[in-house]
Amino acid sequence: MSAARVSIQTEDFDLGAEVAALRAHDPGVGAVASFVGTVRDRGDGQAGISALELEHYPGMTEKAIEAMIATAFARFDIRAARVIHRVGALAPLDQIVLVAVTSAHRGAAFQACEFLMDYLKTQAPFWKKETTPEGARWVDARVADDAALARWGIRAPNAG
Repeated sequence: MSAARVSIQTEDFDLGAEVAALRAHDPGVGAVASFVGTVRDRGDGQAGISALELEHYPGMTEKAIEAMIATAFARFDIRAARVIHRVGALAPLDQIVLVAVTSAHRGAAFQACEFLMDYLKTQAPFWKKETTPEGARWVDARVADDAALARWGIRAPNAG
């Protein structure tokens, strides 16, 4: 467990420990919202994904996510935020991402958590490769993810 706001790591994470650390010693926290993403065995309607490999550009990825968190602090009344994203080889059911946010009230925590996840899906510099019975393939950006970000008033550079 780390006191950092952003961790890119190969090892798994413990949701309970991360949330406890995020809210520790802050009596002003009235709400914690978290999202844990897991690896599915299907993508874009196609079943049979046996592995997912994530790559990133060290340094650039952390900097981009820190900027996302700074934007969340500017937009929402939050007290703390934590993002963990795993890289390397993962299998279905593995945890892949954690976004956790604290605030005085639930509305801000929910909004900031969803905002950060929407931002991560479109703007964080990760590259994903799925392994299927037909072979390995790189995962393209999804229009639905760009639309989710657009509702926050942010246009993804790759949006059509």
